[in-house]
Amino acid sequence: LTTPKMASDRFYFFVHHVISLMVAVLWRQDVAGADNIPSSGAYVLAMNHLSAFDAPVAFINSPHRMRMFGADKWRSVPFFGWLIEMIGVIWVNRGSADLDAIKAALAVLRGGGRLGVAPEGTRSHTGTMMAGKPGLAYLADRAKVPIVPMAIWGTESVSSNWKRLRRPRVYCVIGAPFWLPVDGRAKGTRLDELTDMIMCRIAAMLPPEYRGVYADHPLLSEMLKEGQAANAGGEV
Repeated sequence: LTTPKMASDRFYFFVHHVISLMVAVLWRQDVAGADNIPSSGAYVLAMNHLSAFDAPVAFINSPHRMRMFGADKWRSVPFFGWLIEMIGVIWVNRGSADLDAIKAALAVLRGGGRLGVAPEGTRSHTGTMMAGKPGLAYLADRAKVPIVPMAIWGTESVSSNWKRLRRPRVYCVIGAPFWLPVDGRAKGTRLDELTDMIMCRIAAMLPPEYRGVYADHPLLSEMLKEGQAANAGGEV
């Protein structure tokens, strides 16, 4: 089982403060729905993934100590690999079904911790949402914890704005926590259905042009019509 070395809470929140200050200088951030994050208990923060800058957005907008998955290719990067391991990354081998990473994530949730997950598994190649993978649905089903949806956009153009000496604007919308209809035994097509529920919740909070493969999903249309997703349409 992969058990990363972790620093103290004091170190974690020192890094949290430093990165928050850096972000405040590097881009303008508009955040809505911060009060939707539960004040206590385990949960999964589920976000779309447009850019490497999504991780710091999720990191600084969670008031709790949070674990995230990280591709093991970053493990050997000087200083950066050490730093994210110290704040609690769960390393993932993306070339295979990493059962150790799944076990580590379940241990976090069952122990009352918080987990940050990008269900797409990697950065979007299209600048819009890609199909989600069932890992998050599996974790939520087995651990029986709520999911907090987070929609992020603007991060995909951070680098290009910097090249033009512009200070970019990044948007983050946090939706109300929700529970999947789980029984602890979901698998196969049922996990795919649960994954669509999660992804459509995120898509409903994004502007239409970012919804990608979920733009025409019947479940998304139903959510938007019934007003079940907070800040639907990406309004900040």
